[in-house]
Amino acid sequence: MSQVTDKPTETPDEDRASIKSNEKTPTRLRSFRESIRRVAEKSPLSSGGKRSKVTAKADAESGSQPPPSPSLSSGSPVTSPLKNIGGLFQKKEADEADGALQKSKGLTRSKTDPNMAGFGNSALTRAQSIRRSLKLATKKDKGKSARVEPLVPVSEGSVEEKKEDKEEEEEVLEEIEEAYILPEIPHTPLSVMQINKLIEMEVLEEAHLNLLALRLEFQQERERCGEDSPMELAKKEKDLSLLYGDLRNKVNSIVRDSNSLPSRNKALLVPVARIIQEEERRAEEPGGLPGSWMEAWREAVGEGVQVKVESVHLEPREQNASWLAVHLGLLGKAIVEDLEKVKRELRWSYPPSFKVFSAYVRSYHRVVGRHLKKLEVQVTELKDLFALLDWIINRYKSERIMGSPSLQPDMEDESTELQVEDDLLKQLKDKYCRRVKEDMRSSLDRIIELENEDVWSDHKPPEKEEDFLDSQIHMDIWTKVKGHVVNSRDIDAHLEQKVISSCLQELKQFPKTFETGFRRHCSAPSPQPFWTEYHITYINSFAALQQHMEGYRTSCPNEVEGFRKEVKWLIVRLMQDLEEQFKEDVKLYLRRMMTRKWLTNDDDFKQLQSRTQLLSQHCSLVRPPHSQEFASRLHYHVVKEYIGQLMKSNYSCKNRKHEKAAAKIREQWGELSDLFEDMNSTHEWLNPAGYDLCNIITQRNKSDIKNHLQPLVEHYPDFSKKHLVAVLYFRGLLRGREHQLILQRLTELKKKQGGGGGNKSQVLFGDMQVAVNTDCLSNLPFSCFSFLLPDN
Repeated sequence: MSQVTDKPTETPDEDRASIKSNEKTPTRLRSFRESIRRVAEKSPLSSGGKRSKVTAKADAESGSQPPPSPSLSSGSPVTSPLKNIGGLFQKKEADEADGALQKSKGLTRSKTDPNMAGFGNSALTRAQSIRRSLKLATKKDKGKSARVEPLVPVSEGSVEEKKEDKEEEEEVLEEIEEAYILPEIPHTPLSVMQINKLIEMEVLEEAHLNLLALRLEFQQERERCGEDSPMELAKKEKDLSLLYGDLRNKVNSIVRDSNSLPSRNKALLVPVARIIQEEERRAEEPGGLPGSWMEAWREAVGEGVQVKVESVHLEPREQNASWLAVHLGLLGKAIVEDLEKVKRELRWSYPPSFKVFSAYVRSYHRVVGRHLKKLEVQVTELKDLFALLDWIINRYKSERIMGSPSLQPDMEDESTELQVEDDLLKQLKDKYCRRVKEDMRSSLDRIIELENEDVWSDHKPPEKEEDFLDSQIHMDIWTKVKGHVVNSRDIDAHLEQKVISSCLQELKQFPKTFETGFRRHCSAPSPQPFWTEYHITYINSFAALQQHMEGYRTSCPNEVEGFRKEVKWLIVRLMQDLEEQFKEDVKLYLRRMMTRKWLTNDDDFKQLQSRTQLLSQHCSLVRPPHSQEFASRLHYHVVKEYIGQLMKSNYSCKNRKHEKAAAKIREQWGELSDLFEDMNSTHEWLNPAGYDLCNIITQRNKSDIKNHLQPLVEHYPDFSKKHLVAVLYFRGLLRGREHQLILQRLTELKKKQGGGGGNKSQVLFGDMQVAVNTDCLSNLPFSCFSFLLPDN
């Protein structure tokens, strides 16, 4: 039992009031123990079971509910077990305060209030004795265990009673009732200095009760003074404001550090919560602080979260390439651990209305969002941008952090979305797409450099894949693009589309850039086979790359079409190079066809055949459909040039040499046709041309020639009279009546055909130049030139 210090200055009335106040203490303790015993008897703890939070809450709701906090009055005799429970959660400073007050011979509130020193000592001594009675000795008391003075003698009953107290204490820590009874407010408050000291020493319940008493005095004096405000009232109002400011700062400090310093501050959270509740209830009364105490509590929670977030280790970029990934991993771990602690420990130090877990979750949403905004300025690398976007959009709300099983089921009603500024995600995505473009551009430039270093400079032969010449550049590019697309798809579909567009925009320029580099590095003379093989290799590679990119046509049709056109024109130019090279190789040999030497010597044709066979080998290395297109175009060129020699009238077969010439044409034509058929040429329509002409040239009787014109006209509607004249000249038929009849027959056949026969897209003879034979003019009769005379 705390003792009342005798003061010679106290009046008998004041002594009686002080003694009366102290006499209430054992009554309150007995009442408190009885309430504990009643709860313990009902609790499953008495039978060895553990009472669930849900059951405890249900019992609290179904049982007698504590009355609401009474209105404040100077003479309110109401006492509450919570007045004594508050002592459970006080710190060692209470004892120190007791000693300090006694050592200073009692702090005085004012010269006109001599009883306050005794009251302050009595209040602090009473709180100290309650702590000792419930076995919550301070460190000072533990150091002097021999001096602990229990309120009642120790017996078997008291030991059991204390065990029950301890069990109930644990239960109270798990569940704090929403309603409470305000402890008795002192008749006369302590001095400003004493209250301030109590606040500093974190004896918050006593400090708050005295603050309420001081506030009540202020209200009563204000009512008495009316509109007149003497200096004393203004001073008291200022004192109230300063003390309340100190109290709120102390409360905020405790709340802010409650999760970082659990052993120090968690015990103070119950009185903190009650102070906030009481001040919220009295918000409209004069003498308090402006602004909501509950809102200040939420801000303090946010400040504590801010401290927690800022304490997560963050290495400089220069020291660790994975600085951001490491930091985000540690940040996620810290968030989960902190919220687990809130769920497991802190939340049970508050009444349910505080919604503590929800407050911490929302604070993390907000604080982490601001933290990431600061990080965004430092993030420039593509991998770091991806890590940040992925953490914001996916990982934060995943099972690794906010969706962690350890936080369930409390998170079921909570949002898992991070609160970031509206433009932060847009800025990150735009920056990410810019970096994707830069990365693609750098990768494509590097591909050209590597191709030059590894292939062109050393004339390294290309590799084969499935019997086709191939380069890995299309796989390298496709893998790069696919990596960017897959990563962005993991973030969201909108970013995926933007990334595809960014990649294709860079790729659109690549065919021209590659061609420029290829021609520059291969401008020096190089072995012919390598030159040809490189062209074939890149025809195959870019065709494959274009097919890979077709998979993105649905997402970005315009970009895919733009890239397709660039690849198409690159392949056309590469194929034209090969065609021109082949045409140049066989030009001389084709020019010597249908001559006297040709008729007696096969060397030129053998060279033509050899070059065509080599072309066939090259075509076999080109992937379809470009191999067929390439073979078909060269097939057309060889046929046109071979037959075109007939149209030049370089040689006329006389003395029945036409039969030998026709046989040679038939044989060579068959060999050429077989070669191009093996090359999968699609121009089968060219094959009849040689045989149709052979049938005309081989006819021994001139009159039979006109009977073999129809197949030629049907197959080739563009075969004209001038072409027939050139063929007849090669046959050796230069003039005469039969010559005229043959030409007449051609005219009849073409007229009968009416220009509607054949395929207009299959033009062969129309592309051939026909040389005018001047020799036949000297053999015409004079009447043919009569129209040239002046009179006519």
